[in-house]
Amino acid sequence: MTKEKWKNFYDKYLHNSLLVCLVVSFLLNLIIETLARQQIPGLGGFIYMFTNPLVFLANWLIILATLSVATLFRRRAFVMAIVVLIWMLIGVANGIILTQRMTPFTVADMTAATEGATIITNYMSVPELVAIAVVMVLVLVGFVILFIKGPKKKAHVNIKRNLLAVILIIACTFGYTIGMIKIDKLSTFFGNLAYAYTDYGVPYCFINTWLNQGISKPSDYSEEAVAKVVKDSGIATKGVVTRKTSNAAVENDLPNILFLQLESFIDPTLFNNIKISEDPIPNYRKLMAEYSGGSLTVPACGAGTANTEFEAMTGLSVKFFGPGEYPFKAVLKDLPAESVATDLADMGYGTHAIHNHRALFYNRNEVFDNIGYDTFTSVEYMSDVEKTPKNWAKDKILTEHILDAMKSTKGPDYIYTISVQGHGKYPEEKMIADPAIQVTADTEEMKNKYEYYINQVHEMDQFVKELTDTLSAMDEKVVLVMYGDHIPALDVTEDDYDAKDLYQTQYVIWSNFPMKKKTKDLTAYQLPAEVLGRLGIKKGTTTRYNQNVDHDSPEYLEGLKLLGYDMLYGRNYVYGGESPYKKAGMKMGVKEIKIEKIVSVGGKFYIKGKNFTEQSKVTLGNHVLKTIYLGPELLGLLEEVDPNDASKMKVSQIDRNNDTIISTTE
Repeated sequence: MTKEKWKNFYDKYLHNSLLVCLVVSFLLNLIIETLARQQIPGLGGFIYMFTNPLVFLANWLIILATLSVATLFRRRAFVMAIVVLIWMLIGVANGIILTQRMTPFTVADMTAATEGATIITNYMSVPELVAIAVVMVLVLVGFVILFIKGPKKKAHVNIKRNLLAVILIIACTFGYTIGMIKIDKLSTFFGNLAYAYTDYGVPYCFINTWLNQGISKPSDYSEEAVAKVVKDSGIATKGVVTRKTSNAAVENDLPNILFLQLESFIDPTLFNNIKISEDPIPNYRKLMAEYSGGSLTVPACGAGTANTEFEAMTGLSVKFFGPGEYPFKAVLKDLPAESVATDLADMGYGTHAIHNHRALFYNRNEVFDNIGYDTFTSVEYMSDVEKTPKNWAKDKILTEHILDAMKSTKGPDYIYTISVQGHGKYPEEKMIADPAIQVTADTEEMKNKYEYYINQVHEMDQFVKELTDTLSAMDEKVVLVMYGDHIPALDVTEDDYDAKDLYQTQYVIWSNFPMKKKTKDLTAYQLPAEVLGRLGIKKGTTTRYNQNVDHDSPEYLEGLKLLGYDMLYGRNYVYGGESPYKKAGMKMGVKEIKIEKIVSVGGKFYIKGKNFTEQSKVTLGNHVLKTIYLGPELLGLLEEVDPNDASKMKVSQIDRNNDTIISTTE
């Protein structure tokens, strides 16, 4: 094409920037929806466009509204390129994430980007990461060139005309979207986030996860409304909850209460798309047959461990929050709040959290302090941790740390343990040479993924037996509640999984003393109230509400949401206007990490002490020194320091990914 012909083409078509926006936004929407629908490679977006044209148009308008803003700038090509890049990043990120898990990309994932970066090597190979880095550099270079050499409108931009056009497009987008909501073609409530993205489109849903955060204020929210819920549900007769402490746990000989949340743990025989050589979970199945239990509806599918924790720790539903939101990454990061831990602590229980993964992941080191835990033992406080082929800690390490927590107090304990062994990504290549459980599947890649997962679950089942056998021999009474946090990220469909839906796992209430067997299907936020009720414990705002109110009544969820909003975002009417909850002053680890002596041998310093782990490092102030772990009682310093500073040296537990100091010896 000659220069003159190109100029004519530009003046006739490309010069009309609104027409360009219209075409580019259509193509962007088609690409984004194609990436989101991977079951039919390359055709998902087209099928979506023809089967759901009204919804497709709504998402097209959303992208068009953002692109049209570029017409207000002289460097409109550069601005348009930025907007295109943002939408492409959302589409590509969603497509990549859907290859690793079953939950689509949300704004909450952006807030958790630092956590994701710490485990990215478990999901992507080094060549893939290098390729991504190269593409990012090329894109950055391209933007620099576009800014310097790109077209720039020489004439004065007709701001009034273009602004009017942009306002009109945005108004049409809002009007059309609201109309679609009114006729139920779009929804503002996402019961199932994955289905919502499929039904309502990626742009609309992603923006919803940005605009719709926290618990929305109930329309009838008032002091009178809260008092009515408190009184009618039998939480407190006067309509206000008063925090009281006692030693009831010891006085009434109440048992230790242990919650064990098992990563991606479900009954693998429920998969009907594979064949398994033998039962992978004989021990757990025996417990399901002999003890109380049932189906557990969890708020996550293929990912989202922290949200199952939130429900089981607080008695509140994650569905009250914005779609895809993590309360651990939002409100509970800074706000002390009531939980099962605070309620049991008020009764004289020691409260402990245990997790064989990083303390900083999902802000657990901050959140658990805010919701009443006395101690938190993360993987940085564990030694000799055996790893899976995908570099996750194996769960058998948890038994000794559960026992340590129980031994750390004289009275009964409430211990919430989060496992990690069953975590994905599940490899398409063979990683277990001689698997105990063999799988038959349609493809070799599918066989390898399921075989890897099921053999991890098999080892987790053996850990469950070891734990229950150990607890059975104890003189203290123990109740152990076990359940999976969500189904594994294995591209499972409802047709592949013989359960009510993809949000079902199985729970068991085991005890080393007689308890009547009871079968009952529950949600994760109803589980703590059920367990405590079986033990005669009626303590706590949400616990009493969940125990007293009919779960099938139309007012049940409305009342629970009202309480949740008041406790976390409102004016604390439930407590008389002021929350009585403060940080617990949580200690990291139950064993004291202690320096006993610092010695110099041959010009090198050695630190003798107790309870060191592989993540123990010598520190001077906030500076982490090069340290070698020589054993639980000995560390070696690998760099020179001023002998006068030796007495100032301390030992800190360090995050393995970014050298963040988690705690330091006194």
